[in-house]
Amino acid sequence: MAVNFGVLGAGRIGQVHATAIASVPGARLLAIADPVAAAAKAVQDAHNCDVRTIDQIAASDDIDAVVICTPTDTHADLIERFARAGKAIFCEKPVDLSLARVRECLTIVDDEGAFLMVGFQRRFEPDFNVLKDAIDAGKIGEVEMVTLTSRDPSPPPYDYIKRCGGIFRDMTIHDFDVARWLLGEEVETVMAAASVLTDPEIAKLGDFDSVNVILRTASGKQATINNSRRATYGYDQRIEVHGSLGAVSALNHPEARIQFAGPEGYTIPPNQHFFITRYAGAYAAEIAAFVKAVQDGAPPPVGGHDGLMALALADAAVLSVAEARAVQVGEILC
Repeated sequence: MAVNFGVLGAGRIGQVHATAIASVPGARLLAIADPVAAAAKAVQDAHNCDVRTIDQIAASDDIDAVVICTPTDTHADLIERFARAGKAIFCEKPVDLSLARVRECLTIVDDEGAFLMVGFQRRFEPDFNVLKDAIDAGKIGEVEMVTLTSRDPSPPPYDYIKRCGGIFRDMTIHDFDVARWLLGEEVETVMAAASVLTDPEIAKLGDFDSVNVILRTASGKQATINNSRRATYGYDQRIEVHGSLGAVSALNHPEARIQFAGPEGYTIPPNQHFFITRYAGAYAAEIAAFVKAVQDGAPPPVGGHDGLMALALADAAVLSVAEARAVQVGEILC
C-alpha cells in the first residue's frame, strides 16, 4: 500500500522532502501547500502534484501523511491539528522552541494515538548507520567517548538567526540527537562554551557562531561536540566513537572520492558544500523509514520523546553558557 503525502511548506527543506518522497518506493506526493504561490507552483511542476491549502490537505481523504516544513512557531499547532485529523505526521525539528509547548503537543499526540516522527536525518545517513552497526555489533567494545564535529560553510541569513532559537536549538540540536543515539544512554550533565568569532553582527542578534559542548551520562560516558558557522573548506561533518576495544569513525564526503598525487603531495577535492547534497541520501532513507513504519504499524524510529530530549539538551547548553557552569538535565526537565 502506497503512503500518499501532503507537504506543508515549499521552502528549501520542503523541496528537499518533496524530492525525497519522489525517490522512495511506496511513497507518493499528492499535494503541496504554501502561501507563496510561486514556491508551491515550483514544487508542483517538479513533482506533478496538486497545490492545495493546509485546510484542504487536512480534509483530504486521499492524504495519509503530512510532512511539516513550515516555520518553527507553527509546528506544534500543525502537529496537533493533523493528529486530530488522523494523518501520520513527519515534522522537521524542532517540535517547538519551548519545552512546555512540546510537552503539551506530545500529550495530544498520545491522546489521539497519532503517529509522529521528528526529522533528525543524520540518524539515517548511510555511513553513520554503518558506524552505529559496528558499535551495536560490539566491534569497539563499550562506548566511552563520542566526538562530533559539525561546521557550516557560512552563517545563515540574519533574518533566520533572529527566529531560529539560537545555534544550540537550531544547529547543535542535530548533534545532541546523534550523541544520544550513539551513547546509548541519556545525558545527565551539559557543559557548554560559546563565542562569536565569525561575524560581530551575530552577537548583536543575541546568538553565537562557535560553540563547544561536553555531555556526560550517569555512567560516565562522554560526548564532545564542536560547531562553527564558518568552515572555509566546506561542510564539515565527522564522527569518532572511542570504545574499550577500539574506535570507529565516519569521515567527510568530498565532492568526488578521488585523490591526486604530485610533487607537492596528495590532495583530494573539497567537501560537499552543504547539507542538501551531504545528506540527500539520508533524507530519502528517513522518508523510507517513515513509510515502512506507517505501513507496518510500527512506532516511528525517531519519535516525539527524541525531539523533546534534544531540545532539553539545547536548553541546558544555553543555561550553561549563561551561568558558566555544568547544568544537570534534570533542572531543565523538572
